[in-house]
Formats: sequence, C-alpha cells, structure tokens
Amino acid sequence: MNQVVLDRVTKRFGKVVAVNNLSLEVKDREFLVIVGPSGCGKTTTLRLIAGLEDPDSGDVYIGGELMNDVDVSKRGVHMVFPSFALWPHMRVMDEKGFSNLSFPLKVRQWMGDRIKSRMLEVSQKVGIEESLFKRKPSQLSEGQKQKVAIGRAIVVVPRVLLMDDPMTNIDPPSRLQVREEIMKVHRQVNTTTIYVTHNMADAMALADRIAVMRDGAVVQVGTPEEIYHQPLDSFVSGFVRSYEAALPPSWRKTA
Repeated sequence: MNQVVLDRVTKRFGKVVAVNNLSLEVKDREFLVIVGPSGCGKTTTLRLIAGLEDPDSGDVYIGGELMNDVDVSKRGVHMVFPSFALWPHMRVMDEKGFSNLSFPLKVRQWMGDRIKSRMLEVSQKVGIEESLFKRKPSQLSEGQKQKVAIGRAIVVVPRVLLMDDPMTNIDPPSRLQVREEIMKVHRQVNTTTIYVTHNMADAMALADRIAVMRDGAVVQVGTPEEIYHQPLDSFVSGFVRSYEAALPPSWRKTA
C-alpha cells in the first residue's frame, strides 16, 4: 500500500508560512493533482513528501509508515523537478556507461541488456527520439530536457511519483502525447502519483482527484467534476473559471 498522508503539517521559511497545518490523504495508486496560485505551497508540499524539506510540525506517512526521520533515498519516492536536475556531463542514454536514463539502473546493478531494453521502452513512452540519445543536456531544448527528466523518474518504478509542473516547456503536440504516456505509466505500474500544475486542462485530464490549495492549506479536494461543477467557495470557483478558456468545450459551464 502506497497511501500518502500528511497530518497537520506546517513548514515555515523564516516568517513565511509555506504550508499551514495541512492535512491531506492520497489514496493508494491514486493520481492526485494539486493546483493553486503561485506561492500557495504546492511545491513545498511535494518536497515535504519527498523528504527534501523537514516539517516544523505534523507528520508525513507513506504506506502507513511515519516518514519524518526517513532518509530521502529510502522513501521510494521519485520526483520530476521543473528545473530538470539532469546530470550535465552525462548523455541522455548509454547502455554501457552512466547516462541520465541509465544512472538509476546502473546504481541498482542491472545488467546491460536489461538496461538497454528498459531505456528504449521508457524513451518510446515519453517521446525521446533516438537522435537525442548521445546528446548531453546542454545540447537539448527545454522540452527535450523535460522528457528526459520524466523518463529518468519512471525508469525505476517508484512507490510514489511526484511531478512538479513537468510539462511546462513541452510543445503542444508533444504535451498531449506525454500526458497520455504519464497516465499510461501510472496505470501500468500501479504507483501513487502526485502532480503539481498551473495548467487546469492537464489537471482535468489526468486527475482522479484534484486538491486546490490557497495560502499553504488545502481548500477543497474532489473529483474534477466536483471541483468544476460544485466548487466549495468563491476562491475555488474563481480559480477554475480563470482557466476555463483552456478547457475542452465539454467541460465549460453553460448558462
């Protein structure tokens, strides 16, 4: 069971309260999308789950196990960062040596043929063209870097996959493909996925449930239909409607 629970979690940076007494339950194998305005605490929430930040108060659980004092490397959590965080000196793919895609497999001592097979499978899933395999990050576009970052995060199946606005720089045609592949991977590997985005169309297309945040706290959690058609208050309604033009016509409110 890879359920994620945050129980009354607070995180401060000096006088700034980034996450404020936040309680949230993410079901095992659920795809939860967190939305909200900039500065509302979305990314800090992901970093608390990953162990990249320590809560000032409250508890973080994964699979029923308290994670507050568990090292990042032992949580079984992989994260896709908006800054990519790729190894600058490594190529995209190299089944014989260390590369951005093979690194997680090499450190787990996978054999060469198995590494190659898995990297090719992942590359196809996220749309990494063969012509990019020998390139280093400095030779990639922003969208290409993003695809490699997503590929590296899923090359070894995580207990929990955290994605911080991973499609920000991906072009629209590839965005639809990557969106489909992210959902396909989520379903195939039965992982719990928590995804942060500003893109309401992505949220509506991907989420089992959506959590709307404001000022470090969760305002409403519900299915896309509930968030859209039954907003809890004027903030949720206003936030959703501000992105209404980007939603498919079938989602838009009718008079």
